[in-house]
Order: sequence, then C-alpha cells, then structure tokens
Amino acid sequence: MEIGSEKLHSDIEIALSAKMKPIKEIANSIGIKEDELDQYGKYKAKINSTVMKRLEHEQDGNLILVTSINPTKAGEGKSTVTVGLGDALQKLGHRTIIALREPSLGPVMGLKGGAAGGGYSQVLPMDEINLHFTGDIHAITTANNALAAFIDNHIHQGNELGIDPRRIVWKRSIDMNDRVLRNITVGLGGPSNGVPREDGFDITVASEIMAVLCLADGLQDIKKRLSKMVIGYTWGQRPVTVADLGVEGALTLILKEAMKPNLVQTIAHTPAFVHGGPFANIAHGCNSVAATKTALKLADYVVTEAGFGADLGAEKFLHIKARGAGISPKAVVIVATVRALKMHGGALKEELTREDLSALKTGFENVKKHAETISAFGLPFIIALNRFADDSPLELEAFGKLCLDSGISYALTEVWEKGGGGGIELAEGILKLIEDNNRSFEPLYDLSDSLEVKIVKVAKTVYGASDVDFTPAARQQMKKFEQEGWGSLPVCIAKTQYSLSDNPVLLGRPTGFKLTVRELKPKIGAGFIVALTGDIMTMPGLPKSPAALRMDVDESENAVGLF
Repeated sequence: MEIGSEKLHSDIEIALSAKMKPIKEIANSIGIKEDELDQYGKYKAKINSTVMKRLEHEQDGNLILVTSINPTKAGEGKSTVTVGLGDALQKLGHRTIIALREPSLGPVMGLKGGAAGGGYSQVLPMDEINLHFTGDIHAITTANNALAAFIDNHIHQGNELGIDPRRIVWKRSIDMNDRVLRNITVGLGGPSNGVPREDGFDITVASEIMAVLCLADGLQDIKKRLSKMVIGYTWGQRPVTVADLGVEGALTLILKEAMKPNLVQTIAHTPAFVHGGPFANIAHGCNSVAATKTALKLADYVVTEAGFGADLGAEKFLHIKARGAGISPKAVVIVATVRALKMHGGALKEELTREDLSALKTGFENVKKHAETISAFGLPFIIALNRFADDSPLELEAFGKLCLDSGISYALTEVWEKGGGGGIELAEGILKLIEDNNRSFEPLYDLSDSLEVKIVKVAKTVYGASDVDFTPAARQQMKKFEQEGWGSLPVCIAKTQYSLSDNPVLLGRPTGFKLTVRELKPKIGAGFIVALTGDIMTMPGLPKSPAALRMDVDESENAVGLF
C-alpha cells in the first residue's frame, strides 16, 4: 500500500492516493486463473462460472457476517468495519475475501454519498464502484423495463392472457431516488400508444429481478426464477407469470454478464467481491449468493455484510439468503458507535460532540436488543465499537463497562484511521469465536409455518413488538397467497431502518408497540413474500440538500465529493 504521508480528510482523496495492483495479481493471490477473468479495465474484473465448476468439491471457508445497531444520521460505518476486518484478517496471515453489495446511484446521489467503506478501509476503485461500475445495475434496470414493455405490448396486441390492466403489479424501475415517478399514467395519446393504465417506478435495487440475481445459484436458476415472477392477475384474478408471457429466456440473456461476480481490491490489496445491491429496508439486503459461495471456495475467511441493523439485514440474511443457499456464518459482528448510541439515547445530532454518559447508557439498550436477536439464532457475536475522534475517554470506558455488565464481548475498532491495523483486536476476537463454534444458525420460524405466524415471530423476537396488526387487505392477501401455494415461502418484512419498530422516530429500544402490516406482495421468483409496514416506500425521494450538490469532476478527471 502506498499512501501519501499527508493526512487526508475525505474518503475520495484517500482512495485516489492509494496505489492499486493490477486485478490479475489480486485474482492470482486467491487462485483464480487469468482465463477465468473477464477484465473491465486494469483494476476490475468479472469472474466466470468456470471457477465454481472447478472448485465445487473444495471445502468452504469460514463465513463472518457483519451487521449493526439501527442506523442513525450520526453514521455507524458498517461497510468500513467490514473492509477493515477483512484487511486485519489478511494482515494476520489468513487468506481472506470481502463480499459486499454494489452501491445504488439513488443513495449515492441522495443522502449517503459514496458507499464503498471509508478512510483507510475502502474498496477500490472507489469512484467507479460508486458510479456505473461494471454495469450490473443498468442490466437489471434494462431487464426490469423490458419486462414492463413486454407486458404492455401483450395487452396492446390483443391480450391473449386476459391480463386485467388494473391488477398489473410489475412496475418499471430506475436507479435513482425520484419521488415523482412513484405513480404515473402510461398509454396516453390514442390507440397507437397502448392501453392507458396506472403504473409506477421502483428504484432498481427494489426490483424483484435484483433479488433474483442475488439469490440465484447459476444462470439456469436465474431463468427458472424469472419464469416464476408474478406480473399481474387476469380478469378472473389468476396470477400471470413471466412464463405465461414466454420471455424468461430474453430476460436471462440481458442478465448473462451481470450474473458474474465482480472482483476488486481494498486499499490494502485484500480481494473483494462487490456484487448485487438490494436494500435491506425494502428488500433482503445482501450481496449475491454467487459471490458469497465463490468466495467461500477461494478463501479461509469470507467477511460479508447485511444491510442496516440486525433487525433487517441480518434477519433476512439468515432466513432468506443463508437458508436458501445452504450456508451459515460462523460468527457475527455487530457494529456500534458512541455517537449513534447517544442519538438512540435521546441526544440531538448537533450535540454529539458533547460528552453524554446518560444518553450513552440509555442508547446502549439498542445494542443489547440486537445482541439478543443474534443469540436467538444461536450464533456467537462480538460488538465492534467503531471509534470516532470526538469519543471521550470516559464514554469509551462507560461503553466497556456496559458491555462487561451485560456479558457482551466487544473490540475497539479504529479501521477508518488505521486500516487493517486498527482492526486486529476485532479480528482476533472473531477468530476465537470461530474456533469455539461448530454450530449452524437456528431459524426463528419453520417454512411450514403460516405467513402470519412467520411475521409475528419475527416481529416479536427480532423487533420486540407486543403484537402484529394486519389490515383487512393484508389478511385477504395472506389467505389468497396460501391458496396459491405460496405459504411455505419465507417472509421479507419491509420496515424502516431507523427503529426496531415501524415508526422511524421511536429510537433506542421501544417496547409495547404493535407492528402494522398494511400490504403483502408476492415475489415468487425471488422466493419470498414481502410484508409492507409503516409508510415504507419502494421509490425513495431525494433530500433537500442531496449529496449530488457536492459532487464534481476536477481538471484531472478525478471524482470530487463522492464522500
């Protein structure tokens, strides 16, 4: 690693000052042959399916899942800790691969800015990963909108299937936060322009095709899953699928290259697979099964993350991704910060630099709840306290005492500032957990449970809800889905990331609340049923001051302001 001696102040400056190795060298370090790579320039590549065929009988490495407390506007740094932990394990001499999701342009341009780690724990090339990368999300957008075009063309050309235009559930997509596209009307302008109907857009990462790509085990599995996707209902309310339209082959063709995992590197040259990008609040929030399973064949340790807090990403990782793919993490990291815990304890964002032991103690209940959730799955865990510069010594001491009093192990983590060297304590703690653990996780519900029972079990055990209220519409949908034979699928609950409840302003550890499920959506190709709660939307909007306002390109064609 070659980093200038000057202390840099932004992630993008640090990233642009790092010296990358040719991606062929990174691939070679984990046993990938040159003819198994499809290079996208000098520092990015896709991995052919021939790798998995060659290694299918090799033993899997150890999988480590990184999750967090409920996120706040103070920031938690989950991706930064994921990258830093991978670099620390590599520094200790272990063959390690990091497996992350691809950033979506919506949040990059909206609230978050870049999403490739931070400081000296980043994946590179950071600017390209955050923008168009290898085109995977564009391919998913194209496949999604091609299907929408096929649906409207079928209706325009005579509607042989008898699709009810009022009951089409397939929406168009775009990889941007654009609230004005949530509800639109298409087909206006006379008979030559199709049949008028109401429509709308989802952000691409909420598309079922994103979930299909991330959960599929190979290209033929993608085609099979695509064929099962429900696009709407007939006049007689029979489900209409992609197979009925006969276009699953065309959609698979569009996704052929996007299915291949992407290989990049960290600042410290640790190999990283960055592939797939579903949100965890409105989808299942994990990188692709293809990337994770390939990494497990190539490395002793694979560090992956799940979106947002353990109430969303980790629960869905275990119930949807891991159970479906037949994999299990050996240990879990729960990322927390003093800043975020003070917000969960009632402190205002503008007061976070002020020492506040009372707010820290109150907010610590959020950590405890997520720890209880991971314990309920039967998995060992450690808290990674991601240190910020304005954390006071007394606050750090108080956090340690709170962990000690609760019987919780933790490690102080300084990977933003120090890279892998700041994650050695965390890495050693994780290695000890893995050494002592030979169990797989235990799901909180059986697939044979009814949809209602599954939702209630997650709400009570993971969120801490007292009960669940189902709207009449949701109850009617559950009944119909059971009749269609979809009741054995896992549930994917769409919920705010900011709170354990479905109310984003209830921070900390709320109790006595009821979760309200207002609507269910079948995602049969992906293999789960979505339950919508609160006012969660599948098309976000931009904030008043989007991150895009601070982005630019300088005279040397370098990105500016990505984070």
